[in-house]
Amino acid sequence: MSRILIAEDEPRIASFLEKGFKASGFTTSVVSNGDEAIFMACSGDFDLLILDIGIPGKNGWVVLAELRGQGQLLPVIILTARDSIKDKVNGLEGGADDYVTKPFKFEELLARVRLRLRNRQPKDEDQMLLSLGDIVLDLRTRQVRVGNHSIELSAKEFALTETFMRYPGQVLTRQQLLSHAWGYDYDPYTNIVDVYVGYLRKKLGDKRIETVRGMGYRLRS
Repeated sequence: MSRILIAEDEPRIASFLEKGFKASGFTTSVVSNGDEAIFMACSGDFDLLILDIGIPGKNGWVVLAELRGQGQLLPVIILTARDSIKDKVNGLEGGADDYVTKPFKFEELLARVRLRLRNRQPKDEDQMLLSLGDIVLDLRTRQVRVGNHSIELSAKEFALTETFMRYPGQVLTRQQLLSHAWGYDYDPYTNIVDVYVGYLRKKLGDKRIETVRGMGYRLRS
C-alpha cells in the first residue's frame, strides 16, 4: 500500500485530499508546515509528497530545495494556487516531478499520483515479490501464497503483512506497524494492530507472528 505525505496548511483542502486518497486505497499523513514536511519526507516512510508552496515556516520552495539538496528522490507533486509559467518552470526545474494548480479536479491529481508511483516501481519482476520461508507476496497483483495455497487478505491485512515482510526477523513495535499500515495520524493508543495481527495469525498460521513481550511482533519464517 503506497503512503502519501500531504503538506497543506488549509484544513479544508487537507481533509479533502486525505479522504480522497484513503478512499482510493492509499495511506496518508498530513503536515501543516515546512519543517514537519522535511522531517517526515526524510523518514523513508512515504512513497510520494503532495506539497503546497504556501505552507508556513519553510515554504514549499525551501522544502523542495532542501529535499533535493539532501539527495532525497521522493516524488514530489506541487499543489498550489500559483499558476504563472515562471512558478511552474521554477518548480519543475527545482526538482518537482509534477505541478498541479488550484482549483483542481481530484481525479486528475489521483491519475498523476498513480503515474508517478508507477514510474517509481521497480521494473524487475523479482523485485515485486517478497518472500520469507514459504510465504510469498506479489506486490503487483496483491496476492499472497503460503506454500501451495493462495490466501485472501484485506487491504490492511496486506499492508501489515508487507510491513512484516520488508523487515524479516526484526521485532516491530506496535507504533511502527501502525505508522506503516495506517499512517502517523492514527490514534497511538488503539489496539487495531493487535486485532489485525490476530486476523493474520488465523490466515497465515498461529505461530507465524511471534509476540515479543513489551516490544512488539516479529514474523517468523
